[in-house]
Amino acid sequence: MSKGKVDVLLGLQWGDEGKGKVVDVLTPDYDVIARFQGGPNAGHTLEFKGEKYVLRSIPSGIFQGEKVNIIGNGVVLAPDLFMDEARNLEKSGHELQSRLHISKKAHLILPTHRLLDQALEASKGKAKVGTTGKGIGPTYTDKVSRNGLRVGDILEGFETKYANLKDRHMQMLRSLGWTDFDGFEEVERKWMEGVEYLRQFPIVDSEHEINGILRDGKQVLCEGAQGTMLDVDFGSYPFVTSSNTICAGACTGLGIGPNKIGKVYGIMKAYCTRVGSGPFPTELFDATGDQICQQGHEFGSVTGRKRRCGWIDLVQLRYSIMVDGVTELIMMKSDVLDGFDTIKACVAYQLKDGEVTRDFPYDIEEVTPVYKELPGWKTDMTRFTSEEQFPQAFKDYIAFLEQELETPIRIISIGPDREQTIVRK
Repeated sequence: MSKGKVDVLLGLQWGDEGKGKVVDVLTPDYDVIARFQGGPNAGHTLEFKGEKYVLRSIPSGIFQGEKVNIIGNGVVLAPDLFMDEARNLEKSGHELQSRLHISKKAHLILPTHRLLDQALEASKGKAKVGTTGKGIGPTYTDKVSRNGLRVGDILEGFETKYANLKDRHMQMLRSLGWTDFDGFEEVERKWMEGVEYLRQFPIVDSEHEINGILRDGKQVLCEGAQGTMLDVDFGSYPFVTSSNTICAGACTGLGIGPNKIGKVYGIMKAYCTRVGSGPFPTELFDATGDQICQQGHEFGSVTGRKRRCGWIDLVQLRYSIMVDGVTELIMMKSDVLDGFDTIKACVAYQLKDGEVTRDFPYDIEEVTPVYKELPGWKTDMTRFTSEEQFPQAFKDYIAFLEQELETPIRIISIGPDREQTIVRK
């Protein structure tokens, strides 16, 4: 029996919940931080000591001393983007090459995967998913169809394997009528430079490494990317990502047994956002939605895209808490709602036939949110240092959420900086 435990940290909404900051706050309690799925389409923003960092593929524990960080087998990795990200961190004084380990079984995003992403999205017309164009979907497609290239492949016979997969992709692009290859040679040259750079890192059998770490009694924090509602199985399909973003993805994305998982931290915003296409029941199209967007600086850390904003959706959150097995909640961006007279929370959906449900349905395209209104706290909370300072109306909001979600809220964020984080007693 292993003595160590694995805790999992994941987003409960449509991504962008603020996972990067929370990982950075929690990491002092862990020996190892491991990323288990997703690719460079997910940007985790961290701010401390006046500096701002955006991590795309590298786990957010990289800023904590000598901690080991692992990119797991469930991740898809673009060598050129990884190289840029790592070099930027090295420039700012963070030594990576001994502390960042990369799974041999993680799949590689090829330059042609990005072209396929753009070509396939263009072919869908109005039915497009809203992909970031980073090649994530086509890479996972190659993985499932058993055509993919993995990090371990760069260690031997790589040139032939690469050429074969590139030829396959070029045939697919021709069949889609894609003709835009401007700048491809330069992208490919830099990609190959990224492959060389990747070879400088410890490329490991991460499943053996993590289970060995657990046998030694050490603690591992698994970091998810995106959010539960973007899960390929349980999210708002087809407007989802191509991997399992739920807690179970930590098992398949790192090679750990479900009996090793201890705490499951679920991160949510005090409101809700979504990027790209797809249904969003509580979306606001008015001045309130614009105010939330501006106050929360709701623009993508990787794409710069404006996020769609709305009130918190408790039907959706209950569903996420259920499929993830969440044990503790973390609420981000509470301060964004500081200026509102009234706060709304969706407690149920009215379906097309008029039925009202508290359960998350198969199709949320045409549901109408049923709201409960709560008084706002009208207080600037960004300078608070303990929960005793919270205004009563905010304490009431927390109590209401805990009752509705049947899960304790352990950590509350009241600003972007590492210091603006309150751990409740």
